[in-house]
Amino acid sequence: MRHASSIISLGLFSFLAILAAAFAHDQAFANHMWVLTIVLVISVIVLLRRENFQPAAPVDPSAYMDGPIRYGVIATIFWAVVGLLVGVVVALQLTYPVLNIEPWFNFGRMRPLHTSGVIFAFCGNALICTSFYVVQRTSRARLFGGDLAWFVFWGYQLFIVMAATGYLLGITESREYAEPEWYVDLWLTVVWVAYLIVFLGTIVKRREPHIYVANWFYLAFIVTIAMLHIVNNLSMPVSFLGSKSYSAFSGVQDALTQWWYGHNAVGFFLTAGFLGMMYYFVPKQANRPVYSYRLSIIHFWALIFLYIWAGPHHLHFTALPDWAQTLGMVFSIMLWMPSWGGMINGLMTLSGAWDKLRTDPIIRMMVAAIAFYGMSTFEGPMMSIKTVNSLSHYTDWTIGHVHSGALGWNGLIAFAALYYMVPKLWARERLYSLRMVSWHFWLATLGIVVYAAVMWVSGIQQGLMWREHDEQGFLVYSFVESVAALHPYYLIRALGGVLYLAGALVMAWNLTMTILGYQRDEAPIGGTFPSLQPAE
Repeated sequence: MRHASSIISLGLFSFLAILAAAFAHDQAFANHMWVLTIVLVISVIVLLRRENFQPAAPVDPSAYMDGPIRYGVIATIFWAVVGLLVGVVVALQLTYPVLNIEPWFNFGRMRPLHTSGVIFAFCGNALICTSFYVVQRTSRARLFGGDLAWFVFWGYQLFIVMAATGYLLGITESREYAEPEWYVDLWLTVVWVAYLIVFLGTIVKRREPHIYVANWFYLAFIVTIAMLHIVNNLSMPVSFLGSKSYSAFSGVQDALTQWWYGHNAVGFFLTAGFLGMMYYFVPKQANRPVYSYRLSIIHFWALIFLYIWAGPHHLHFTALPDWAQTLGMVFSIMLWMPSWGGMINGLMTLSGAWDKLRTDPIIRMMVAAIAFYGMSTFEGPMMSIKTVNSLSHYTDWTIGHVHSGALGWNGLIAFAALYYMVPKLWARERLYSLRMVSWHFWLATLGIVVYAAVMWVSGIQQGLMWREHDEQGFLVYSFVESVAALHPYYLIRALGGVLYLAGALVMAWNLTMTILGYQRDEAPIGGTFPSLQPAE
């Protein structure tokens, strides 16, 4: 009777969702409640089909709890493909505006669907499943809380579905990040607290006296994101039967809170959590110890203390007080040191194993990811300098910077972690095809390079066109002229996205075949050296 309590809970939530839809104060909220009802009813049907109403077998407390991790891996693969596909559609909408389909599939609703799909659905699932995998192996303890890990997984998937459908229905807080409305935020808070309890409880009951550094990075990511989410989404609903709410902040305070949230979401969700991935999976795949454990600890504490202050650099030349802008710039520049310390530590872990770059495409993917981490953490502080920012801000240069970090660093290190985990989680001898990993690597790398390079050129051209004046002090180009000039770059940008998506599809096929137990007969990558012959 393992799922009996879940079935009762989902049935109760379905009933409450139906009541909310029936008595809703606005049509958008009613539509969203019907979506929730459909999702919950489908979940009940699935659980009923799996329920045999027999007492569950006793659990071996020494065995790792890998069920939620396996589901998390599958969800990560699925959301990666979905998020990247929506990104390609959005890029084509910018290139060919006729592709905007009103009202649900226009750029204004599809863009937050893409960003949240890639960041929170793909990267979020990658972080949850890898953190559960790593904390058990490095603590030599089963996940804390029994089936609470299953609640974290399914609760997070429900959040993703509600947030995604909310974007398409136009139900958001209408702020810069177009966050989901108050009831979706509350649900995510519950799920995230459960996530913290599972992770922290596993560390507390560990049988390994030492807390491995990857767990420090994962824990910092979980705690800080909870704080950011709660403060940034403080709002008062107009009605508990309506989607409308009012933020606790307004004006310049709201802008500062938004970028305190936005930049630290990058710093802790997309940096600290993925550094936890790097510090576990790179040494494991290379079969080498971390180059410098002391440097990893310095990297951790310096990053945690400095990153939280860097948000105001997004608000240069605005109504934000000048001292706050300068503070954000100074702390951003100081972030060069810990960021590059971590990059050097990751790359030097391969000391004595560099020959594996020729034969192991997963190592190749990890090295490329660390290189993109180093590049984007150099470019970000440089762009925070006011004189550089005056040219780069609001242009496609920022878009190129964000995607070189997200696709190059987050995407590649997450893909490499999936390639490492899947054979072990499903007890397979090896991946279905190492050559397909190599294809994925080159498609993804070429896609990133094309995307980022063309956005750098596009952004600098934008900035220069916007600021060019004639001898009388008037602007030379109108805004529309600058948009028309960027059409070729946007087309090439979409091509880069297609290449990256193609790599993700290759990965999805490769990992699916691995999970199903198939293997391809392949010659070793890199070839083999001919055996030495005796002299004649």
